[in-house]
Amino acid sequence: MALKRVRLITLPPVAVFEFGVAVEVFGIDRRDNGIESFDFKVCAVEPGVPLPAKDVDPFTITPQHGLDEVPDSDLVIVSATLVREDADYPQEVLDVVRTAHANGATVLSLCSASFVLGAAGLLDGRRSTTHWIYADLMQRRFPLSRVDPTVLFVEDDRVVTSAGTAAGIDACLHLVRKELGTSVATTIARRMVVPPQRDGGQQQYVDNPIPECATDSFAPLLDWLVEHLAEDHTIASLATRAMMSERTFARRFSAATGTTPYKWLNTQRVLAARSLLEESDLPVEQIAARVGFNSPVVLRDHFRRTVGVAPSDYRRRFGLPESA
Repeated sequence: MALKRVRLITLPPVAVFEFGVAVEVFGIDRRDNGIESFDFKVCAVEPGVPLPAKDVDPFTITPQHGLDEVPDSDLVIVSATLVREDADYPQEVLDVVRTAHANGATVLSLCSASFVLGAAGLLDGRRSTTHWIYADLMQRRFPLSRVDPTVLFVEDDRVVTSAGTAAGIDACLHLVRKELGTSVATTIARRMVVPPQRDGGQQQYVDNPIPECATDSFAPLLDWLVEHLAEDHTIASLATRAMMSERTFARRFSAATGTTPYKWLNTQRVLAARSLLEESDLPVEQIAARVGFNSPVVLRDHFRRTVGVAPSDYRRRFGLPESA
């Protein structure tokens, strides 16, 4: 892909941040930095008609180009908008996105625009992602796609889907890096004052990835465990506390929570560690002991697997500001 002709498709209401991401990466003249300008155009079903911005009044965006500019593009970006039923997306948009991809273009969705690609049939048989709050819905709507809610973006056969909001920056810079090289991507990132490539995934931003309890019978035990994370727990000790045999306890625990006691407990410990990293200045060694991991190494291993980044990186992003 030459990555010269870039077209941004907008649908009302326009999500302003995601729209701005595409404009910032591909629509800014950076010839003074030695980067050749992209042939970038903003397109819509009806050019010249103001489109309302999402949750903003009376701000509007007026695309100047129609969908006839899209089919021969190198990159087609679909900007974020409200999620709706497949039939409620303009058929002209779905058709032109399919045509552009068939013609060899890469198609990129920003955040919730992944549902547009799904409605166009481009996610079938491919991996995908979207904002984590929409991931379960997208998997139900498009069961032929394997939706990964933990990553910042996915590229599969010239179909790129990005996760929530700022992940669109990562996806755009990935395509620049892939087609034009690291130097160009780094130059653009430096001008935007963002990392050229972030580590981790969007799981570090998910509110509460804890398996829910499907029955009240285990609720008292789970509440007690949360208050006693620092203690050693075994299937035998937990079964005794629940007044069950080990086999019965393990079976009923899995049925009630959807996971094993070991995995549930470690997830709770990671979440407790996450809160301490956000709200305290305790060293990682003390946090590990307080939440029940027997060493900082074990905490780091579980934290990275669950959250996607190391505890120290997470604290830099979400912890208390350093005092002057």
